[in-house]
Amino acid sequence: MSRHVFTRSPGLPRAAGGTGAEMFDVDGRRYLDGSGGAVVTSIGHGVTEVVDAIAEQARRIAYAHGTAFASKALDDYADALAPLLPFDDPRIYPVSGGSEAVETALKMARAYHLARGEDRHVIIGRQGAYHGNSRGALDVSGRAGLRSPYRPWLGAAWHTSAPYEYRCPVSEHPIGCGAWHAGKLDRMITEEVAAFIAEPVAGAALGACVPPDDYWPAVAEICRQRGVLLIVDEVMTGFGRTGRWFACEHWGIRPDILVTAKGAASGYWPLGLAVCTAEVRDTIGAFVHGFTYSHHPVGAAAGHAVLKVLQDRRLVDAAEQRGLDLAQALRDRLADHPAVGDIRGIGLLQAVELVADVESKKPFARAERIAEQVVAQAKEDGLLVYHSTGCADGRDGDLLLFGPPLVITEAQVAELADKAAVAIRLVCGP
Repeated sequence: MSRHVFTRSPGLPRAAGGTGAEMFDVDGRRYLDGSGGAVVTSIGHGVTEVVDAIAEQARRIAYAHGTAFASKALDDYADALAPLLPFDDPRIYPVSGGSEAVETALKMARAYHLARGEDRHVIIGRQGAYHGNSRGALDVSGRAGLRSPYRPWLGAAWHTSAPYEYRCPVSEHPIGCGAWHAGKLDRMITEEVAAFIAEPVAGAALGACVPPDDYWPAVAEICRQRGVLLIVDEVMTGFGRTGRWFACEHWGIRPDILVTAKGAASGYWPLGLAVCTAEVRDTIGAFVHGFTYSHHPVGAAAGHAVLKVLQDRRLVDAAEQRGLDLAQALRDRLADHPAVGDIRGIGLLQAVELVADVESKKPFARAERIAEQVVAQAKEDGLLVYHSTGCADGRDGDLLLFGPPLVITEAQVAELADKAAVAIRLVCGP
């Protein structure tokens, strides 16, 4: 590893190749990709159709600034994607990733209200949420460990509770939990509030937390009644991950703005999308915003090729079925383990929360670095797992997140569950 690279982690093996749900390093070692990187690689590794589409577009024109030229690649992609989005008539603003998509959405919300003559500027996010690492995205996020070093720069956003059923604070749980959270949001809203942003299913920070069925309909109605734009963050859950094209479809939610990335180009190109209704776009008019690499023709070609693979191989349906298989496999192997507090998720977004005591749900102390140990042990055994920490109280709490490529086979699902269970037992005991 070059000493000139500002690495994210020391001592990493070098990736050499991959196919489907498998990766290989330069020494020929094989890894089962149980997390799709950071829950990114939806169509799997080594899909030559996407590589060919990128190369073909780059040969035609590799770059054209979005204020100077339109592109056929982007027009074709937008027209193919539009019918799949949870909007009647969407407007798609392509960028380079999830954080940029969130920043774009926040500015859309502000611009919308200004155009209506209203000085609404506050964004409400949720405690324990993650929306990105740029400053605005970090501010609306509620993940304490990520926010702490930059706290002097943050503070414009407000935060309400998130539905986290394993640690639900509602005294009548599981009755009325969604309405309880929706009521908290309602009481926070003032005439300053421009938008509410949340993930349909909490991703990395709270580990595949699926809300109760009464949550999203109540939240959407409150936002509509109070004139607050609803921004749905589908960066992790979009493009089939949960067994629907977009996770908000599980509850029939139609947002004002939607952000997505990761699975949009499946890691083959840096691509994110901020999508709004035609009404939001028409109200905004001139939008004072832009990035050098937004509306990129090669990015559009990559996204379009990935979309075709998802459709042609019916990978959204596959995610639903393999997700059921994975959830069952994890329960079969780990449900009775004394360090497994919860197994949860939807589609191919599944999580295991590890605890020091199952009865009290007491988390392991952060100093023990349990999640990191399990991830390292799994990697030694050829399984790649994503992890998160701080879910219990902002500091303590250990999560393992599974988001394999949607092309994972039934046999590979069993292998994933087997190796995850072995790693947990080696670290936490039999």
